[in-house]
Amino acid sequence: MINRIPSGISNLDSLISGDDNGGIPENTVTLVYGPPKVGKSIFCYQFMLKGLQENEGCLFISADYGIEQLNQNTSDFGLKLEKYFQNEKLYIIDTLSSVSGIQREDTPTYISSSVHTPTDIMVKLGIGARFINKRSPKFRSILDSLTTLLAFNDEMLIVRVLTAYIMRLKESGGTGIVTYTEGTADSKVETMLKSVVDNIIRLDGEKITIEAMVGIGKKTSDYIVNEEGIILDSSKSD
Repeated sequence: MINRIPSGISNLDSLISGDDNGGIPENTVTLVYGPPKVGKSIFCYQFMLKGLQENEGCLFISADYGIEQLNQNTSDFGLKLEKYFQNEKLYIIDTLSSVSGIQREDTPTYISSSVHTPTDIMVKLGIGARFINKRSPKFRSILDSLTTLLAFNDEMLIVRVLTAYIMRLKESGGTGIVTYTEGTADSKVETMLKSVVDNIIRLDGEKITIEAMVGIGKKTSDYIVNEEGIILDSSKSD
């Protein structure tokens, strides 16, 4: 039997398993990819929020937005990060604020790094995974996004970073989401990214397609993005 965790995405769990008791396979890593501005980061926020609501911890590697913008983006969905920093359920590795010149003091649950130094990110990721795992043996992790890391570093290095990230996450008992903007890396690299993850979900702005997932075949559904987040249209799925 495959243990699954609720995704936080309206109607996605029922698409995956046919009922609302389904969800993303536990202790796997899912690649969420597609063109720009189709809801990939929003998918991450909903996944994170659901876990925090279930009293699960979350390790978030932010490589798409600095902490100030991330605070704003998540607050739009009713997620106040400070609360979860304080109760030590949320651990953020911020790789962009320092690059843009914004300085914020590190805390036990907020650590700065840089998209230019993937090795430093990996060291801090290991520390963060242990921190969250001690407080929440069942936890979620998000890497949003690979696109920025690929833009600033050698592509093959980032493939190795992703592979190491997946290994550390699984060893710690976490369930992860990784985002990537389609077409921003060499096609061979893109194929490699897909080959190292367990599940693959594509968003195109109109349809969500489960291209690969442990325990199920390919499935698709229409979706919209509104102030509540991503919502699948259960009447238009197959």
